[in-house]
Amino acid sequence: MKLQINGDSRETPALATVADLALWLDLPGYGSAIELNGEVVRRTEQAVTPLREGDRLEVVRLVGGG
Repeated sequence: MKLQINGDSRETPALATVADLALWLDLPGYGSAIELNGEVVRRTEQAVTPLREGDRLEVVRLVGGG
């Protein structure tokens, strides 16, 4: 499956949902956000939000510090 992730075209295994993508990217259960085609996907909706060939995703990991 081809997806645009953070502006880069990436070939991924067959991922059914945004939650599958989060697992594939090894994102932590907190401190990250995923935007699908310009819309933020709430964590509670990730398991039921399907991915399709060519989707555009932005993945952000929050970093703390001082």
